[in-house]
Amino acid sequence: MTGFSLLLRGGLVADGTGAPLAARDVAVVGRRIALVEPGSVVASDEVADVSGLVIAPGFIDAHTHSDTSALAGAEGELDTEQVYAAVRQGVTVEVAGNCGSSAFPGTFSGLAALGRAHAAVGRANHLVSLVGHGSLRAAVVGHEARAATETEVARMAEVLDEALAAGAVGLSTGLIYTPGTYANTAEVTALARVAAQHRKPYVTHLRDEMSGVEGALAEAVAIARDSGAALHVSHHKTAGKYAWGRTETTLATLTGLRASGMDVTCDVYPYTAGSTALAAMLPPWAHDGGPARLLARLRDPEQRALMATAISEGVPGWENTVGNGGWDRISVACARRHRHYQGRTIADLAADRAVDPVELVAELLVAEDGDVSIISHSMREDDVRRVLAVPFSMIGSDGVPKRGLPHPRWAGTFSRVLGHYSREAGLFGIAEAVRKMTGATAARFGLAGRGVLRDGAHADLVVFDPALVADRATFEDPLAAPDGVRMVVVGGSVVVRDGEVLAARPGRVLAC
Repeated sequence: MTGFSLLLRGGLVADGTGAPLAARDVAVVGRRIALVEPGSVVASDEVADVSGLVIAPGFIDAHTHSDTSALAGAEGELDTEQVYAAVRQGVTVEVAGNCGSSAFPGTFSGLAALGRAHAAVGRANHLVSLVGHGSLRAAVVGHEARAATETEVARMAEVLDEALAAGAVGLSTGLIYTPGTYANTAEVTALARVAAQHRKPYVTHLRDEMSGVEGALAEAVAIARDSGAALHVSHHKTAGKYAWGRTETTLATLTGLRASGMDVTCDVYPYTAGSTALAAMLPPWAHDGGPARLLARLRDPEQRALMATAISEGVPGWENTVGNGGWDRISVACARRHRHYQGRTIADLAADRAVDPVELVAELLVAEDGDVSIISHSMREDDVRRVLAVPFSMIGSDGVPKRGLPHPRWAGTFSRVLGHYSREAGLFGIAEAVRKMTGATAARFGLAGRGVLRDGAHADLVVFDPALVADRATFEDPLAAPDGVRMVVVGGSVVVRDGEVLAARPGRVLAC
């Protein structure tokens, strides 16, 4: 072959299948790759000596909330560090639209419209998207706390069918988030049947990842069985003090299902803290009618008192994050008008003000128009390791590009898996770590020609130093670039070199 634009010479290839590392040279021709025997004499516009380094398929982030981050960056709402934190650590494809929330229907009419918007501003890496059940419900039913009618379910199914036919990669639910939490199992099953018809997965943030996690997992399994859809459990965890250690049970369940022939997988991020919206700490009924109604309730002392009681006593069927942990485990991550709150726990802030935590939360949400994100230190390390280690888990950051002090997983997930969990902890070897970040994820979401290094595959690549790769992002410095990532190639173009994001913007919104 001739016409190579880039030749990576002298490296060890981790091909994304889990096969042992092998000495191969990798060449880029157009937007595809060719594998070359080491030492072959070939002509190339650029030759990079990558001796001692690993060449892998570009990492595929199985779980992000980055649907519009590049657009926000172009509008000045996000800085370059926030927009490109993922690609700096080697992520060449982001899977967005998770937890029931997608950019369409709603902000955009569909995947094509989202793609045009991104093409207009440029992307450093690729994006694919699920269809969010919560977004479907908001567009068809609204934000009311009620069951959908048969007509409304049929309309949601119709919109979903169109979106999947247009290239969305599956259906997602976030059954702890409104309006998705208002749906019953039958509604979700009806929509999952549409995903099954397209041979695309049902991807779910379980209705409860805390004390009720086994029951929530059973609901997800029933939805998959009754609909015929493959099941993918998002950011699998057993969080909160009443659920610590239960991954032994949940993973045994998933392992047994796989042994019986069920197509079920999960993703996981390598941290013991999660992140979400502060408003999600409030009971579902508080959100009835949408964000404006929530803010109105937060201004009402009687409603705030009812919310405090709900958190203290619980609500049947509700994942009560505070009740399972406490306000001392929840810190403010991003609050634009209260930057001095960022990094501090709700418990400490309330104590400083000598007010009840719910009062402080209400005041903060009202002042910030509801837009406050938090860090929840709710998991245990042995559970995280257990999920990381199973062969059917893949890596997803659950990253949310935000100003302030967002969770470091957006900038550190993939380098942390390679550096801490693979090299230092020995949880698995490099080849297996790479498979969890590439080939396994590509297979789950139907990304043909991606996630593997073979002749003719898409030229999405990452080159890293296996001895040095490590995450540097922390809760105090959440966007610090990783060490050891030498080069990232997207669509045949070099987009990152030694941590610096270059000018090339070859990324696209992909239809699959």
